Amino acid sequence: MSQSVGNTALAYARVWHHVDANQRTLGKLAQRIALVLMGKHKPIYDAGVDCGDYVTVTNARSVVVSGRKSEQKLYRHHTMWPGGLKEIPYDTMMEKKPDEIIRKAVSGMLPKNKLRDRRLARLHIFTDEKNPFEANVLRRWEDGQTPGAQVPPPKLGFYKHLQTRTR
Repeated sequence: MSQSVGNTALAYARVWHHVDANQRTLGKLAQRIALVLMGKHKPIYDAGVDCGDYVTVTNARSVVVSGRKSEQKLYRHHTMWPGGLKEIPYDTMMEKKPDEIIRKAVSGMLPKNKLRDRRLARLHIFTDEKNPFEANVLRRWEDGQTPGAQVPPPKLGFYKHLQTRTR
């Protein structure tokens, strides 16, 4: 008889997901990637446990933003020297580091805690079609829907109040 109580190692097994970012909106894409990295699509989700999956993103260069964000959005970082605040416009960032745009968007949507860096380490972003992790990928979601978002069946006693007795 098994003495283990709770979730087993099989429940925490990590799955590889592939996302094609071609002509996808940045915010919606980053939000869905963050959900998979956290593991919120799994029934065993717990906020204090790192149970998320791996995500590979291809075609990062062709992600789109809505409105005038391509003209107005700035990415800021500080060199830690006096007067060292650097501002990089979205267009320049898209030319030089398109993978960092998605990484920063996903990072902003993850909880700000100790698990954040570990979750971001499971995110692999590629600027073109080439994906070196293609052999590992088990699930693809080109339509933008997070896999495993299914409605659970109702519980056994759910319809009990609707049944009438005929005795």
